[in-house]
Amino acid sequence: MNDVRITGGCQCGAVRYAMRETPYEIGICHCRMCQKATGAPFMSSFTVKKSNLEWTRGEPAGFNSSVNMQRGFCSQCGTPLFNNWKPSDVIHLTIGSLDHPSSVRPEGQMGIESRVAWFPDIVALPEMATQDAFKGYEDLATEIQATNRQHPDHDTAVWPP
Repeated sequence: MNDVRITGGCQCGAVRYAMRETPYEIGICHCRMCQKATGAPFMSSFTVKKSNLEWTRGEPAGFNSSVNMQRGFCSQCGTPLFNNWKPSDVIHLTIGSLDHPSSVRPEGQMGIESRVAWFPDIVALPEMATQDAFKGYEDLATEIQATNRQHPDHDTAVWPP
């Protein structure tokens, strides 16, 4: 067995996974099915063999978006976790569900016929840090920080604490 161990999970921590394989086929899909499944302009994902993936806490819920395509998500918080062509021996996990999403870098794009028209322009948009976005909303930022239920980006023995 490979000594690689990469972890991830949903926002609330009810579903966690670990894989013992370096992700491959890392990409972005702009198709309408992926847009709808993630609620985002595109889905970013990577591939691993199902045999190298272990659900370490909880089990994902599933939705069959077509006869043999299953979309996996957390039934508690709704985080999209994967798409899975069921007859295959591989699974496509979402990059955003990784504990360290910057550790993988997309190598290509597909479904470009459905790409939102403004996608190429996002790199030129004004940028700001999270704390700057809350200027004038400091009470809201304090409340979110004090009461958030987001699982940390690492395995925990128990969650919630």
